[in-house]
Amino acid sequence: MTTTLTDYEYVRENVRIVPDFPKKGIMFLDITTAIKDAKAMQMMIDFLFEKFKNEKVNYVAGIESRGFIFASALAYRLGCGFVPIRKPNKLPAKTIKEDYTLEYGTNTIEIHEDALKPGDKVIIIDDLLATGGTAAAACNLVKRVGADVVATAFIIELNPLKGRELIESKGVKVVSMLNYDLD
Repeated sequence: MTTTLTDYEYVRENVRIVPDFPKKGIMFLDITTAIKDAKAMQMMIDFLFEKFKNEKVNYVAGIESRGFIFASALAYRLGCGFVPIRKPNKLPAKTIKEDYTLEYGTNTIEIHEDALKPGDKVIIIDDLLATGGTAAAACNLVKRVGADVVATAFIIELNPLKGRELIESKGVKVVSMLNYDLD
């Protein structure tokens, strides 16, 4: 008897766990092994599309850098625009920035000041939700330019780091494909 993996199981089997990266004690979930597999990549984009196909959105915003992969593909499928949320000094026009903390340090992200307008409906995408600092900062940026955050979405969520709680405390919906407890 052959067993068929569900989409979730198939994608999970294609995510590589790298111990002690980017520093000792971190168990890094590497999505690059899943995105190089055509079937897994299709499953990830199909998952996101199914979650948002009935939403009326103007843009999908991707957080640098792995968020770009999923956000641009989802924007294409939804027939809307893509907006990059980048690390400092990467965007050529006038930007606004937001500082945040993450599980192993601090960082800053930026968006073009004119990337969105009041009333735009935006989905924010990244590959992984850990403490939620990056996604919360992205939500703040989108809201600061007057747009509305419809939801945040991730391929992987690390449950013990409680990022979902931080994002949901801001009144923003969280969608994730794979949940890890890392016990």
